Amino acid sequence: MLHFLLFPGYILTFILGVPLNTLALCTFCRKVHRKATPIDVLLLNLTISDLIFLVFLPFKMKEAVDDMTWSLPFWLCPVTGFIFYATIYNSTLLLTAVAVERYLGVAFPLRYSLCRRPRYAVLASVIFWLVSLTNLSIVYIMPTARIQNGSTPGSCYLEFTPEELEIVVKVRLELFLVLFCVPFFICTFCYINFILILLRLPNISRRKRLRAIGLALGTLLVFAVCFGPYNVSHVVGFARKESEDWRTVALLCSTFNACLDPIIFYFSSAAVRGMLKRVLLICSQLQRGKESVMWGVPYFWALAVLFHSRPLS
Repeated sequence: MLHFLLFPGYILTFILGVPLNTLALCTFCRKVHRKATPIDVLLLNLTISDLIFLVFLPFKMKEAVDDMTWSLPFWLCPVTGFIFYATIYNSTLLLTAVAVERYLGVAFPLRYSLCRRPRYAVLASVIFWLVSLTNLSIVYIMPTARIQNGSTPGSCYLEFTPEELEIVVKVRLELFLVLFCVPFFICTFCYINFILILLRLPNISRRKRLRAIGLALGTLLVFAVCFGPYNVSHVVGFARKESEDWRTVALLCSTFNACLDPIIFYFSSAAVRGMLKRVLLICSQLQRGKESVMWGVPYFWALAVLFHSRPLS
């Protein structure tokens, strides 16, 4: 079908996602080590989730190159699929938590400041990881059961027996309702009210107001564009009692989440904005000194310099 789009899409996600999320990881690790805030803890977990996703993305690249057949050792199939899908849905929960944190901060500033503790964000992050891993356990269990039965199909979690399909479509509908609809509605409610409250506040500068609105719209864009098409395929598959062929292409939209999340980081954290400016400055200086060096080398050299430099404010 349109499977030829998968490989270039995965490559683009990997090339953009790895350096951007590495930058964010360095920033939030230093921030949390120095003085943690709930938003830093949530964004750190979101960064870790994206990087774990990117680590397993090359296996999906190989699958796409092989025309959606699984030529790697089959034990990698359940592991790759489990981590791949679990991190995608974990991102929806963490993005929702960021929306709730932002909303509470402007809607109830005094009351929320009294209970605004990093440990609550840590607890929420642990719960999100457990929820996403538990709900996506079927992606690990089903291929593993085939291995134990001595069956190694040519594809990974794409073809099902009638008995398996009956279970899969129900689980996918549950994922759509619990891990997409509920977070999306909460996120939408929080950010709409977040924007309305900001528009009524007279003592906020236009620049800060626009940045906050950009954060809200960026997060909702990630939900709609990245997670929407793939989750809609769950509903269509449940209605038709089959696994739709276009699901793999819809999944490509979800992979772009690893590239778009840094937009959330940029609007959410002054530390990320400051780190990005300093990385670009150092890269520019290194490039002027060594014009023949490829971009990736000075980028990671700049990260190393910044990571051992003065603490972030």
